[in-house]
Amino acid sequence: MGKVKTHKASSKRFKVTGTGKVKLSHCHRRHKTGNKSGNKLRQLRGSAYVQGAMAANVKALIQK
Repeated sequence: MGKVKTHKASSKRFKVTGTGKVKLSHCHRRHKTGNKSGNKLRQLRGSAYVQGAMAANVKALIQK
């Protein structure tokens, strides 16, 4: 049986916390920020957590 490989693109975007939650950073922060309001950029600054069944999918991709 072959190795179970980590999905590298997902491993760069998601991290699993100590409690098992999947953490991510917001998108739309890199380019064209002059068109976005300061309030929107402020909301995107913090990190977020993956919700529901999607967290199980991400954990399966980034398993080691």
